[in-house]
Amino acid sequence: MEEKIPPILRNLCHKPKNVDGLEARKGKKCLGASVQWITRLITKRNTPDWSYDDVPIPFGTKNLVTRTTHAIGPSRVSQPGRHTIDTLRQVVNFGLGPAKLPHSVLLEIQKDLLNYKGVGISVLEMSHRSSNFAKIINTTENLVQELLAIPDNSKVIFVQGGGSGQFIAVPLNLIGLKTGRCADNVVTGAWSAKGAEEAKKIGTVNIVHPKLGSYTKIPDPNTWNLNPDASYVYYCTNETVHGVEFDFIPDVKGAVLVCDISSNFLSKPVDVSKFGVIFAGAQKNVGSPRVTVVIVRDDLLGFALWECPSVLEYKVQAGNSSLYNTPQCFSIYVMGLVLEWIKNSGGAAATEKVSIVKSQMIYYIIGNSQGFYVYPVEPENRSKMNIPFCIGNAKGEDALGKRFLDKALEHNMLSLKGHRSVGGIRTSLYNAVTFEDIQKLAAFMKNFLQMHQL
Repeated sequence: MEEKIPPILRNLCHKPKNVDGLEARKGKKCLGASVQWITRLITKRNTPDWSYDDVPIPFGTKNLVTRTTHAIGPSRVSQPGRHTIDTLRQVVNFGLGPAKLPHSVLLEIQKDLLNYKGVGISVLEMSHRSSNFAKIINTTENLVQELLAIPDNSKVIFVQGGGSGQFIAVPLNLIGLKTGRCADNVVTGAWSAKGAEEAKKIGTVNIVHPKLGSYTKIPDPNTWNLNPDASYVYYCTNETVHGVEFDFIPDVKGAVLVCDISSNFLSKPVDVSKFGVIFAGAQKNVGSPRVTVVIVRDDLLGFALWECPSVLEYKVQAGNSSLYNTPQCFSIYVMGLVLEWIKNSGGAAATEKVSIVKSQMIYYIIGNSQGFYVYPVEPENRSKMNIPFCIGNAKGEDALGKRFLDKALEHNMLSLKGHRSVGGIRTSLYNAVTFEDIQKLAAFMKNFLQMHQL
């Protein structure tokens, strides 16, 4: 039986000699017709009852039509290898970051992508000086302030460079608070170690505890050797590579406390008043890559070293409302949508309760595996965001690890491979990862254990 051709493809299946009065020669795209078709499509899509079938499609625009119909509306075309968002949701993404986004947020992004709130353009092409973007960035900033109950004496700024950019921005802005150019650093994993190395380029770094043989615990704060001449104390609240998380805010005896909170940002409430600076990359819990939130206390502005680039200086960015240079407009927009989703879900108090339950589901499987799954971090310091583990023994059996990842992929579970520096398996349980996602992983881990346990 001959397959019925959808109306939208009918014009593509025949090569008209003339389209809108323009000659369509064999083997050449008719640019004029393409432009006219796009114009008609844009006009039509802004009407409530528009249909793709109402718009003539010029020969030579097949690839354009294929991309556009999947981007701006519910296409009637079923194409092999093409997936809608709803189809993709059957896949579980345990990625470290960029990480899973809430399904409702993705749908909102899809709806607004080509025509943001009826203004006729995308956020991707919107001027950062426009009134429309001003509403976006102000809304996002207000949501950060509301969700974290940020005190009036602190500023929220959005910068570029990720958390790694803040490894150097923090000492450039703060190490000059005291004449000795010294910083106290707590090193409990890969990211705090990198932060300390960057700070050494600017001044003297004092690691406040003896070097750890492995990143499996947080040294007792009572044993920390804090330098009274240090400009600040720096730590990372959650180490994604090794799965170590602070469940307390260190008492640093009145010193300026700086925290990299990238990987558990808004996964629980935080008393911002106890910090001088907090920074967080958005791509794990609150959005997409390339925007970093910095919360800085007002009295710490204006102490940047002379050699600090203006784009990294907190006072410059705060004084220009994060618009000193062109910001990551689209990432700020996405972040605002995720923050709204968190607010509607009950805020940071609610995400904390969910995170505890989700992580316990995985820890239960590991703890009852008779050593098949190995996670060496001390129980009181175990992360609720990132759970890295080995299979077979403490070092991990490569064959078992590969089989686990291959079988997980067959069950549509992605991004479970451990960090390249440590190997093994790692699951990330960020805010958008659902109970159903964790139940699926837990059931898979249990079945894999039963299949391979001696």
